[in-house]
Amino acid sequence: LEKMKKIYQVAEESKSGLKLNQFKYDLVEEMFEEAGDLDLMQNIKTKLNKLKNTDLGKKYMLPKSVNAEHRSYQLEGFQWLCQLDDINFGGCLADDMGLGKTLQVISLLAYQKELGRSTSLVVVPRSLLFNWVDEINKFCPTLTFQLFHGLNRKIDTKELPNIDIILTTYDTATVDIELLSSIDFNYIILDESQAIKNPTSKRYKAMRLLKSRNRLVMTGTPIENNTFDLFAQFSFINPGMLGSQSHFQSKFSNEIDKNKNEEIADQLKRIIKPFLMRRTKELVAKDLPEKSENIIYCEMGNKQRKLYNDLKNEIRKDVNESIEKNGVSKAKFKIIDGLLRLRQICNSPELVSKTLKSKNTDSVKIETLLDIIENELNGHNALIFSQFTSMLALIKRELDKRKINYAYLDGKTRDRKEAVSTFQNDDNVNIFLISLKAGNTGLNLVKADYVYIIDPWWNPAVEAQAIDRTHRIGQDKHIFAYKMICKDTIEEKIIALQNSKKKLASDLIMTDDNILKNLNKEELIGLFD
Repeated sequence: LEKMKKIYQVAEESKSGLKLNQFKYDLVEEMFEEAGDLDLMQNIKTKLNKLKNTDLGKKYMLPKSVNAEHRSYQLEGFQWLCQLDDINFGGCLADDMGLGKTLQVISLLAYQKELGRSTSLVVVPRSLLFNWVDEINKFCPTLTFQLFHGLNRKIDTKELPNIDIILTTYDTATVDIELLSSIDFNYIILDESQAIKNPTSKRYKAMRLLKSRNRLVMTGTPIENNTFDLFAQFSFINPGMLGSQSHFQSKFSNEIDKNKNEEIADQLKRIIKPFLMRRTKELVAKDLPEKSENIIYCEMGNKQRKLYNDLKNEIRKDVNESIEKNGVSKAKFKIIDGLLRLRQICNSPELVSKTLKSKNTDSVKIETLLDIIENELNGHNALIFSQFTSMLALIKRELDKRKINYAYLDGKTRDRKEAVSTFQNDDNVNIFLISLKAGNTGLNLVKADYVYIIDPWWNPAVEAQAIDRTHRIGQDKHIFAYKMICKDTIEEKIIALQNSKKKLASDLIMTDDNILKNLNKEELIGLFD
């Protein structure tokens, strides 16, 4: 009965009975140890051994064209990618940020070139486009590539035999899917693949139309919000692997996320394990320097505290009335807007009302940060992150008054490379102001050894990505990361909610950006206490 229950959980019903697809090797092996079909079992065991055995030494020789000293885990990752390629399965390389996923994939592409394979397509967020250009030029300049991006983009199919890689962005690929889907690529590789986690999005549907011999996705956070995030990414690399959308939702994601079913979570882990490689810094990069994460608690002054309390009482009353009148789901916008305004006033009252006179705009965070910069940094280099560009503007204003040099990057910065270069190479620039969204991917900022996150966010992964801009390979200093938290405010509640999610996060590589969905009416109103 136990065996049949497991079969039913992972199988899909058809007119002819229950069907198990070929990707569920681990479970098939366990369920059918005494199966009569010896040829089938031998085939399964052969493929399982290939998937599991990455310690193959000389079987896949690293191409000499790759100019890099690979760490042992990077060599293992290269071997694993080649193994998957041998048996024509797609994979998900999900190493922690800073562990060199791009180098491992460039090594695979160099190996593909040696095999005489055709052009591969690499799709990346726009912010990573030139990061890939730099990495290819640095690690394997013999790989030829073409950027497919910008107004005058085109692909000459006659030239494709001379091009190893076409580099493009998700938005460009989605717009020009008719052209790209007419080409048979060798590999399609998606970087930051959580970008396609929504299977109903145009972006996901476009990526599924692309044709290739094999597929690969790269991400440091395969699950950002909930287990369902896995469906689109694994259905992209191995179509059919997780069944239909409704099957996966009912049999797996709902059971795991809503019912906390550990047995089903274990089954899902076993299904995806052969096709997922994830190493954490703690596990493999023991030569990375230590990282300390601390909280700087800021105590609001009387004026800021009064403004905060007045706003909080006003919002709580408004939210309460809205919930009573329309229910929790319809009050969601008011709740989110209220939380946003409270977080802004923790940063500075100026973010909530531009009409406030300067005497009422005391900001304990700006005062604390300036004190640290002027009196404690002592020549050290610091990254300063905020979710709000308006907050960065206030910090800029104060740094300008004091004639303190800094580099600056947000989503509107046209020349990211110049901003990074200014910080990394100018000895007179010790401060880098970065918006959390613009700076959480694709930056290598090992000059810094201090990180300040001005405003905490629901999703700890976003903060971890920010810290990992400097805590990565090449860093030789101890990293000190600080979150700035206003005492007795919504920010303390955010930290408490983050901590309550951490066990689940480590269990299924997940973090929850939609934390509000899991709070009941009393808990939601409690946020405004």
